[in-house]
Amino acid sequence: MLDCFAVARHFLVLGLVGFAATVQACNPACTFRQTVSLPENLPLRQSMLRTAMGDMCTQLKNRNAPLKMSADSPITGRFYPNQCQATGDDNLNLSFAGYGYAWTNVTKKVTFTGTAAAGFHYDFKVPETGDCDIYAYFRAFRVDSATFTTHRLESALATAFNGQAFGDTFGKQTLNQKLQDGFTVIAHGGEPSNTEVALGIVPVGQKPFHPYQWTKGDGKVTYENDRTEVHQNQRDFVGPIVVEENKRALYVQAKLDGAPAVDVLVMRKADAESALQAYFEMPTASTMPGMPLASDVLSAGKAMQRTIVVPAGTYYVVFDNTSSAGQTMPVVNALDDRAAVINYLIQIGDAP
Repeated sequence: MLDCFAVARHFLVLGLVGFAATVQACNPACTFRQTVSLPENLPLRQSMLRTAMGDMCTQLKNRNAPLKMSADSPITGRFYPNQCQATGDDNLNLSFAGYGYAWTNVTKKVTFTGTAAAGFHYDFKVPETGDCDIYAYFRAFRVDSATFTTHRLESALATAFNGQAFGDTFGKQTLNQKLQDGFTVIAHGGEPSNTEVALGIVPVGQKPFHPYQWTKGDGKVTYENDRTEVHQNQRDFVGPIVVEENKRALYVQAKLDGAPAVDVLVMRKADAESALQAYFEMPTASTMPGMPLASDVLSAGKAMQRTIVVPAGTYYVVFDNTSSAGQTMPVVNALDDRAAVINYLIQIGDAP
């Protein structure tokens, strides 16, 4: 049975937690769903997930984790893991470290480093009838440690009034809570391009919100399908997006509300990560290094659909609401933060 089962290409932590699953057509969880779901077959289900999680840390370090205040809220920052260790048998013991950025109305942009270690019980369920949507559950039973250290604050006022201590305390509490909530991975019909992740425990049969609907059977792999909020003088770096083969393309759809326009930049790994490091180190956004592979203006109320043919490599999609990159010149008003709310879908598929 395990020869037919290939679940779980990717797992991320925290709001911070992400995971993608791949299930072949002969997936026994679908073919024998009633038998597999029996309580006495928990060891079998765990064995299936363990087989799938073999490269979890490699995949964890190759993705970002969007940060949200709740499952239905827009993204307000990202966490980029750069260290990971995963062990366990009947339970998953996971530790990780990394860096990131976020936005609050107190601090404006805040950059930070963070670490955590926790233990999770894991299992999956399949609806008794209908579509074979696999719900994999990771429930935290132990949070060993969580640290959050503020690196830079954009707001000079927040810095003057000990905003770093506020950021450290708030960040650590948020990280602890996200770990304790656990997360759910839903593989719709077992298709690799039709998988989503939700914070907390989602009951079987329910679906979290996503702005775009997947098209089944079109061969595209969905990297992210979400909503982000990019404030004045801020950027959002979506990536790294790994394209493993030549003759492939990035398919980007987006729609904007709340601001007149933002820039959408597709950047190669070296330039994007250099820009991300500068964004992490400096309180305010600076100019971008190099030339983007593609650059578009996303205007309010006008849907964007873009296909960018790329060779094998690693890429980022950057939503830029600054005047120091791209073509737009957003008006900066200290009393009216025109935050850009962007619904977006990023997929990888064959080049047209």
